[in-house]
Amino acid sequence: MVDNRYATALVIGCVLSIIATVYLSVAVGTQHWYQYSSPSVRGTANVSELRSLHEEFFTEDGELDEKTCSDTLFRLNGTTGLWWRCVLVPASNNWYKEEPGVKMVMDCKSFTLSQQFTHKYKEPGNHNSGEDMLRTYLWRCQFLLPLVSLGLVVLAGLVGFCACVCRSLSPTLGIGVLHLLAGLCTLASVCCYLAGMDLLHRVSVLPDKVDGSLGWSLYLALMSSPLHMMAAALLVWAARSHSQNYYRMTAYRVA
Repeated sequence: MVDNRYATALVIGCVLSIIATVYLSVAVGTQHWYQYSSPSVRGTANVSELRSLHEEFFTEDGELDEKTCSDTLFRLNGTTGLWWRCVLVPASNNWYKEEPGVKMVMDCKSFTLSQQFTHKYKEPGNHNSGEDMLRTYLWRCQFLLPLVSLGLVVLAGLVGFCACVCRSLSPTLGIGVLHLLAGLCTLASVCCYLAGMDLLHRVSVLPDKVDGSLGWSLYLALMSSPLHMMAAALLVWAARSHSQNYYRMTAYRVA
């Protein structure tokens, strides 16, 4: 039998784990980790240049040109995530026409798997400037670590299912440790992303009147980390307390 306190801790831990996993899954699949706010491009003298940037931004299938990608995001109200990059453009593709209430749409393109492993350079777009190892590995860690975190949660779920089938509370300690590692991986991913964006802005100066801000996807990922850790704490406490209580009861009966 499981004491009501331990059962309650297990239920709350499972609920927190589910909420954290949903938050992290949504964060990984959406593009609002970082967003830029730039002035209107319609009717300006450099419209043709911006349209050219937009076309190049979406015809790029090989190695990612970081400078082109960054400039387009900077100047077209771009948003970026772990797997997506989007820009805000007129729905009619009539960039020159100034009309009040023109409908703007978000045009998105995903990063390919090979682009996720693209080398970063000390000067974006300049292959002769030398590879920036720190930014390269931060970029790779920021998209690998959430996948590791989700994998750990799935593994914890499988172990928990087997524990329910076997009617054993012993694996709960291991499940709690897996959730703790998942929370740490998520937190490390957010830190890698923020550090990478900070380094990018140091080597790529933002144009005038362009502001950057954190998006809601990043906050979802950030919220999932402590939720996983709280679930881990509850699961570890329930496992340890139940184990100690079981040993005390066994010792009492033997005595």
